[in-house]
Amino acid sequence: MTLKELNKKCGCFARKIQQCTQEERCNGHPGPLSKSIQAGKVKICKVTGDRKLCARMASLGVLPGQEAELICPQNGSQCLLKVHGGTLSLDEVTSNNIIVQSV
Repeated sequence: MTLKELNKKCGCFARKIQQCTQEERCNGHPGPLSKSIQAGKVKICKVTGDRKLCARMASLGVLPGQEAELICPQNGSQCLLKVHGGTLSLDEVTSNNIIVQSV
């Protein structure tokens, strides 16, 4: 199914997927979530990776411009991300594809 067909069936979700690949303006030095070594609030700048990963992150509410809280960062390892009242456990590959900036 193409993005155009998906947009006809479910316009709101297709826009969220498309929004994942657009870069949000982030001042400072954005970097991968897996390299964040300090717990606290972060702003999601961009979600990279394939369409499947982007769609998965969009369905979980991990979108550019959203603020989230990094709970237990471990450099290059799994991390916990609190977003929209829920807590996500992300593996290293996924957290490498989420570009964030400290708030």
